[in-house]
Amino acid sequence: MLTIKHFTKRYKGGKKAVDDLNLIVEAGDIYGFIGHNGAGKTTTIRSVVGVLEFEEGDIEINGISVKKDPVACKKITAYIPDNPDLYDHLTGIQYLNFISDLYSVSKSDRESLIRQYGDAFQITANLGDLISSYSHGMKQKLAIISALIHQPKLLVLDEPFVGLDPKAAHTLKTIMADLCSKGSAIFFSTHVLDVAEKLCNKIAIIKAGKLLKQGRTEDVKGDSSLEDVFLELIDHD
Repeated sequence: MLTIKHFTKRYKGGKKAVDDLNLIVEAGDIYGFIGHNGAGKTTTIRSVVGVLEFEEGDIEINGISVKKDPVACKKITAYIPDNPDLYDHLTGIQYLNFISDLYSVSKSDRESLIRQYGDAFQITANLGDLISSYSHGMKQKLAIISALIHQPKLLVLDEPFVGLDPKAAHTLKTIMADLCSKGSAIFFSTHVLDVAEKLCNKIAIIKAGKLLKQGRTEDVKGDSSLEDVFLELIDHD
């Protein structure tokens, strides 16, 4: 579903934010992308979803190159950044209808999904309010619903659990598992290692732009906890 091939991203001065990254996320995967601040996670994620341009390597979504056909890739992808920037002058329902229009979601489908996810995240009653009146957690919930509204084949999230209360975090984990059971894939970064260990079937650990370890979660952590493996790799690499 997502193939990252020899991806390298350089910033001004020639410094490599990500150095020759290779990853494959298959349909059905919940793939955790782990690293300390500045490791290259967000740079990679923004390149995957077409926010950042890059020259070296390639990224494919469902066999389509992000470089060659970015619009086709975006049609089947959804992205939730770590700090969603929504349109505060719209109401919640206006924003969701705007996103639905962008992805050509039918009236019946959007109504059903908005009700389903709105009830799940307990914000249905607030969808008529201006987004400017929402708390950070409510904005995060709205961003999640907007990402799910077109049933993406690839869901990309940057620190998705930040700002969510425990019940909303549990709801999101349940939805992520359900989405992947239907053939989609999820690629997300997180600092919450115990969540990654329990939720992800695959893990990749990155440091200073270089991939340190990747594979099935049980293979990556072995007999240790994911936290112990991560700290050992980061401290001793």
